[in-house]
Amino acid sequence: MRSPSRTTVPAAVFTAAVDALLILVFAAIGRDAHARGDVITGVFATAWPFLAGAAIAWLAVRAWRAPLALWPAGVAVWIGAVAGGMLLRAITGQSVVLPFVIVALISLAVFLLGYRGIIALGRRFRRSRPRA
Repeated sequence: MRSPSRTTVPAAVFTAAVDALLILVFAAIGRDAHARGDVITGVFATAWPFLAGAAIAWLAVRAWRAPLALWPAGVAVWIGAVAGGMLLRAITGQSVVLPFVIVALISLAVFLLGYRGIIALGRRFRRSRPRA
């Protein structure tokens, strides 16, 4: 029997893939909002700093141990994606302006914490239902 704080490898891989996909969606929405061309490579060019920041956060908190947990995994991945992303953008000469930081904080919180919160609520609801 496995510990409730530990998860299976497929769950960790799935969660990491969802995080990456949502960061790509964030980048795609931003590029579309600013009418930037070069859709495929442009999205990756925008997303890579945030993906790298999220990956570093995954490693730092060993998020694979409980990848769907809001704390610490979800919060670390969210803050890592934003802080790491902005730092890498600044280092590589990309723009880092306060409105963009605020939008990234809010958008990535909704994306990276939102689905984890929904899953946590679903699990809590399932556990609290009386069994027939």
